[in-house]
Amino acid sequence: MRFLDLTLPTPAENLALDEALLEEADAAAHPLETVRLWEPPRPLVVVGRSSQVELEVERAACRAAPGDVPVLRRASGGLSIVTGPGCLMYAVVLSHARHPQLRAIDAAHDFVLGEIAAALSRRLPHVARRGTSDLTLGDKKFSGNSLRAKKHALLYHGTLLYDFPLELVSRYLKHPPRAPDYRAGRSHADFIANLPLERATLVQAVVEAFGAHEAASDWPRELTSRLAHEKYSRAEWNEQR
Repeated sequence: MRFLDLTLPTPAENLALDEALLEEADAAAHPLETVRLWEPPRPLVVVGRSSQVELEVERAACRAAPGDVPVLRRASGGLSIVTGPGCLMYAVVLSHARHPQLRAIDAAHDFVLGEIAAALSRRLPHVARRGTSDLTLGDKKFSGNSLRAKKHALLYHGTLLYDFPLELVSRYLKHPPRAPDYRAGRSHADFIANLPLERATLVQAVVEAFGAHEAASDWPRELTSRLAHEKYSRAEWNEQR
């Protein structure tokens, strides 16, 4: 499996690259699988494909932040997240030819989160999957995840908090309109936590989880640029209701 550790200059380009890797794999003549890591240099809110921004995001706080905190929409489902320095973003693109069982959404959650949890558990006890697509340390969430499936490939991506200023989540996100039972009504501050691991250790764990030992020699530059310009940079996409 290919490994790509690449953060592009803009939020739009970074979201576009995840989708471009999926489109590339879906169109490939042979199975093409990739693990990609990136980390935004400044805070960023990313809403789910069907999210209603006004219900999930504190827009006034985002606009009032120094430099304005961008709010962009991703191609996968799930609720809104806040990311930035100290939050490692990962994406894994998997081939249905190699993993036909992952056409079932529950199986995709089980496989990806199970592999990451197992790799992290070798370094840190009490890591577990809870809810539909969360990873937790004890009873606190450090990873939220979502997916998008196409005919021949699957994109599974999410967050891994390790040195993130957690107060930003309460500042830029409202209490979610829905939540897993194990949250038990807790506020963001009482619900999320950073993993006590160094970034390099976290990277190694993700690489190990999927056997992504082949450095990517190239990535879909043209498609990434087009998606960033035509989709992720446009209010019509990011602000849709």
